[in-house]
Amino acid sequence: MSHSNHNHSHDHCHGGHDHNVTVNQDNKKRVLWAMVLTFGFMFAEVIGGYISGSLALIADAGHMFSDGLALLLSWFAFKYSDKAADETRSFGWHRFQILAAFVNGLSLLLIAAWIIIEALQRFFHPIEVMATPMIIIAFGGVIINFIVFKILSGGDQENLNLKSAMIHVIGDLLGSVAAILAALLILAFNWYIADPILSMIVALLIIKSGWSVVKKSAHILLEGAPANINETQVKYQLIKNIPSIIDVHHIHVWSLTNDIKLMTLHVQVNEIQHETDVLKSIKSILTKQFEIQHTTIQVEHLPCPDDDCGM
Repeated sequence: MSHSNHNHSHDHCHGGHDHNVTVNQDNKKRVLWAMVLTFGFMFAEVIGGYISGSLALIADAGHMFSDGLALLLSWFAFKYSDKAADETRSFGWHRFQILAAFVNGLSLLLIAAWIIIEALQRFFHPIEVMATPMIIIAFGGVIINFIVFKILSGGDQENLNLKSAMIHVIGDLLGSVAAILAALLILAFNWYIADPILSMIVALLIIKSGWSVVKKSAHILLEGAPANINETQVKYQLIKNIPSIIDVHHIHVWSLTNDIKLMTLHVQVNEIQHETDVLKSIKSILTKQFEIQHTTIQVEHLPCPDDDCGM
């Protein structure tokens, strides 16, 4: 072969894909409608919380304001992710989705912390709450949040950006339910302390969900390996299924977004099979078995010249 006197060669195998990945337009529409409804009802909760003196309603209104901003950020993420790659951003703006999810997750944690602090203060300084307007506004919140949840749940559930927005809405839905329960307890037993107690329970649920989003998005931003891809298994499958491959090393895998995986690797081959055939076989295995959309492969005919080939 013509490569027998060369140490190695570089090949990029894209399998018909370019660096642009189409954004789900349905997700973008759903987020826009959810944002409009969320901002719209937020003002009703602010007024209702102020009139009734309910922390649960005010907390839920603050959470809905954050949700509106989170949904706006998510919409911008989908909008910018749809922009084509250019010379300075060879993969386009897809990572903006993960950045939006990370910010949304952090905002959830901050809101939950604020609710807990306010609730603790009310344990020592109880405030009389007007239960009737509290129930009316909270019930409206349940309806609006349920509609928003249904809109978002019809989208792509694997999209981390959409998922973080849904968690915000679930937190709002729980907040409205908690406000209704607190109002009923106040009406029945004059238990004004029910308002901060149920607010704290909702806050703890928000923390749990928010931490999950922060953890996953941070892992992607730090270019951590996808959970379902094992380097040892990748090496085993390639050597097992492609006889001309002698060794696989320098395997690096990360995610551009939650559903776009990338990999670079070196393969040492013998002189029996043409490089193009090897690349096609590798691409097929990585796509079908590991769902990796973009690969960069270096083909070598002699042992790897790098000192860290085992990495």
